[in-house]
Amino acid sequence: MAIVSGVLESVIFPLPSLYMLCWIAVAPLLVAVLHAREADTLQLSDSPGLKLVPANFGQGFLLGYLNGIIWYAGTCYWVYDTMHHYGGLSAAAALGVLILFCLYLALYHGAFGALLTLVADPATPLSRRALLSVPFLWVAVELARTRITGFPWDLLGAVQVDNIPLARIARFTGVYGLSFEIMLVNTALATAFLVRRDKRKMLLIAGLCAAVALQAGRWIAPPRRRADHTAYLVQPNTPILDSSAWTKDYFEGTLRDLLWISEKPTSEAAPKPDLIVWPESPAPFYTSDPLFRHAVSDLARQTHSWVLAGSIGVRNATQMPEVGTAAYNSGALVDPNGEWIGRYDKVHLVPFGEYLPLSKIFSFAGGLTKEVGDFYRGTARAPLNAGGTKLGVFICYESVFPDEVRQFAKNGAQVLVNISNDGWYGDSGAYAQHLMQSRMRAVENDRWLLLDANTGVTASIDPDGRMEESLARKIRATLAVRYALTNVTTFYTRHGDWFAYLCAIISLGALLLRFLFHTRTGR
Repeated sequence: MAIVSGVLESVIFPLPSLYMLCWIAVAPLLVAVLHAREADTLQLSDSPGLKLVPANFGQGFLLGYLNGIIWYAGTCYWVYDTMHHYGGLSAAAALGVLILFCLYLALYHGAFGALLTLVADPATPLSRRALLSVPFLWVAVELARTRITGFPWDLLGAVQVDNIPLARIARFTGVYGLSFEIMLVNTALATAFLVRRDKRKMLLIAGLCAAVALQAGRWIAPPRRRADHTAYLVQPNTPILDSSAWTKDYFEGTLRDLLWISEKPTSEAAPKPDLIVWPESPAPFYTSDPLFRHAVSDLARQTHSWVLAGSIGVRNATQMPEVGTAAYNSGALVDPNGEWIGRYDKVHLVPFGEYLPLSKIFSFAGGLTKEVGDFYRGTARAPLNAGGTKLGVFICYESVFPDEVRQFAKNGAQVLVNISNDGWYGDSGAYAQHLMQSRMRAVENDRWLLLDANTGVTASIDPDGRMEESLARKIRATLAVRYALTNVTTFYTRHGDWFAYLCAIISLGALLLRFLFHTRTGR
């Protein structure tokens, strides 16, 4: 049953996005860990003859671990393509990295299964309430994955981003509140298999009705938001090439093409833009390169617009004598007079993609950073000021971190801008998973999000997470979009992951009660 759960949990994410299965996906795992059968132990319910016999600690861990391996193999299979095609690894080595990746992250699911067996220990009175702890434990483990591993990819609640009425909970709790809701329904359905058979039908119907009622919000369309600003989002569809392919002629031709399409939106009736956005640097565009600087400045002057250009930021040894010359993954802001006035340097870098952690140990993966870049970290999540408009600029992978993105809004950002290059994912479903998580950041912070990706999907996303305008993948075009500014902050924006921490505290409390009982009774 843990395998069944792993498969179901995989397919609810893009692609194939069978999101409605989220309400039942984890239930088989819960039944496997908290299976009910005849035994001389404490009862789960007041039904005579039915006993709760949870798996032991090791079995619970193994069930959760197996479930997690399947989940990550099914959703993050794109790690293989990235490592093989862009990391310079052989097929066998890339497969090995994917296997290690899944084995490592699955430890969190193993921890969930193991901890649940402790709470459900039939030797303690708490076991009668074991099922109540499930949503709290799940959210606590998701928080640990976010904070400890730094890889909150595909948090369970994100699959409900299209369910607008329900997704709005995230403005109060963050995405973790949606994970909690989903686990509540899964727990209710699992309970139906852990009670007396004559009560099973009633619980199944109740659980399924709850799932249908909660999912029904997907077909309720709240009014559209007003939008009074215009941006041009440029999707150049520049191929990802080996650094040796960037000859002087090819570089200059790419830059000319990028400048040309920046003024040619798909809609001929599009008004003059307030902002032109280029994606995460699709080419070796260094901010220290006079040719690049001159080209971007000319674009800003000719269009009388602000320009946000994905680039490789450079600080020289004079500016940073302690480290010498340093490169950053950056978004540079240029005003309508062509002056370079600000820059955001990416704070949360991608391990093995933008820097090599423990380089002596992982030297075999150095090929990936050679092709992508060995960058320094930025130091601040401060909005860029575009003539009074505060832009919350974050880059690619940073969009999967709820607490980090909300800091831009908390610090005054009136609109969120994500510049990205999802070309590294190839034709896998990773780009769609990335898009789903980015949309949830718009919901949590009640902000418009302008998403500009080199190979797509490029889109404007309203504060309810809807894509108002978008460009399909792998086309070369400029999308004219409308957006609005806001200074209102949500409860989540102001207070962050309070709900997830509350779930963690309650989970720790349940575990502490279990250990105190054993200590006092000597069992």
